[in-house]
Amino acid sequence: MAGSSYGTAIRVTTFGESHGEAVGAILDGFPAGMELSEGDIQPYLDRRKPGRSHITTARSEADRVRILSGVFEGRTTGTPIMLLMENTSQRSSDYSNVAHTYRPGHADYTYDQKYGFRDYRGGGRSSGRETAGRVAAGAVCLKLLSEMGITVTAYTRSIGPVEISPACLTPEGLNPELRLRTMTGMPDEEADRKTVAFLEGCKEQKTSAGGVIECRISGVPAGIGEPVFDKLDAELAKAVMSIGAVKAVEIGDGCACAAKCGHEFNDAFRMGEDGSVRKTSNHAGGILGGISDGSDILVRASFKPTPSIFRPQETVTDEGQDTELTLAGRHDPVIVPRAVVVVEAMCALVLADALIRGVGARADRLIDFYRS
Repeated sequence: MAGSSYGTAIRVTTFGESHGEAVGAILDGFPAGMELSEGDIQPYLDRRKPGRSHITTARSEADRVRILSGVFEGRTTGTPIMLLMENTSQRSSDYSNVAHTYRPGHADYTYDQKYGFRDYRGGGRSSGRETAGRVAAGAVCLKLLSEMGITVTAYTRSIGPVEISPACLTPEGLNPELRLRTMTGMPDEEADRKTVAFLEGCKEQKTSAGGVIECRISGVPAGIGEPVFDKLDAELAKAVMSIGAVKAVEIGDGCACAAKCGHEFNDAFRMGEDGSVRKTSNHAGGILGGISDGSDILVRASFKPTPSIFRPQETVTDEGQDTELTLAGRHDPVIVPRAVVVVEAMCALVLADALIRGVGARADRLIDFYRS
């Protein structure tokens, strides 16, 4: 299977299946010398793991990470970092009724058409369980970025019809700690209460919900990203779009820019008191021409409703017969709260890769670096 790796200077490869022995990631190209332990990674995995509230799947995975290589005496060595999380709560019998039946909204049919067979136990590689490896690798990059003064903060912007208050969407009004305390990942307690009530209604109706995750990246200097095909916004879109269930990605104003005129959308430049260039607005979302402009980078991802629902659905078998399917097992009524940290991880992987690639963009800086 191709397509399990991402990145250029820093490259991550995830491995494992939902009901296999383990899942994990290999992070290659990461710089040597940074202090790193399992304790730096575990808090991010704890945010992603299932079974944390009644609006997520009841599957209970500890997701305890082990660093198997790439770290010696508490510091990265520059060699591949292997991160492993064992699967301990598989119930493959829950999927016996879909061994020969395609689940609507899942990748069952398309995997079967591509490979000629599929792992029906939770979807195998197409399962959301695959994202544990992304989060573990992303946590390593998040630590590197934090030491460079860069913060990556994702949060739930909306679920179903409920959206957080506009005040929470500003840098001044956003409370990053609050999103870690709410069930939904929303930095807004009132919206969180309304959303939980909405999701309880979805569970009663045996259906599910989708939502939007927004990520604000602060502290990225101007000049990061490659023009043309490897634009920074294109890389962010690709990385975030690769998360299962994401159906759309926006940068800055996103789709709303299509309804604006040039004088409304263009971000004016002014000189700051410190002599640096500033923008008076940020409709572009911190990226111009595929290169960071020094403003906050805003990324927004739209997630579809969880495809596993408990009401009868029309489908077909792998032998071409029409049938009706009612799913069993443990499934999230909404993916969004657990995906917040996955969006953070993917954005961090993109930024760390782009920052390292950017070191050699200017000869004068490269010469100064090696002369010093």
